[in-house]
Amino acid sequence: MPSKHFRRAYEAAAQSYDPVGIPYIEQDIGRAAHIRRVMPAFLTLRDAEGCALVTAMLPAARPPDPAARPVVVGQDNADPYPAHGHAVDALARHFGIVLDRARCYPYRRG
Repeated sequence: MPSKHFRRAYEAAAQSYDPVGIPYIEQDIGRAAHIRRVMPAFLTLRDAEGCALVTAMLPAARPPDPAARPVVVGQDNADPYPAHGHAVDALARHFGIVLDRARCYPYRRG
């Protein structure tokens, strides 16, 4: 998953910060905490040598917002489920969410 997705999510989270009622000079104090709270989590599953196998973007909200769609991709945006489905299932159990291929893999390659 390209870093552009991370940058877009970060920018959207930063733009959603609204420091209403906070004096101008203190407006940025809560921005970092707000970004951590609302930004999706970006995770990479790696093999024993540290090579990236699967990248996931998971919803920030706990419990997850049903409208927020997680994204799970392999190297070069390939389908990670055939080779690493067990690891994706372990990640889903860890976070208490469903990461099924039909919903999470955004590319349909025939």
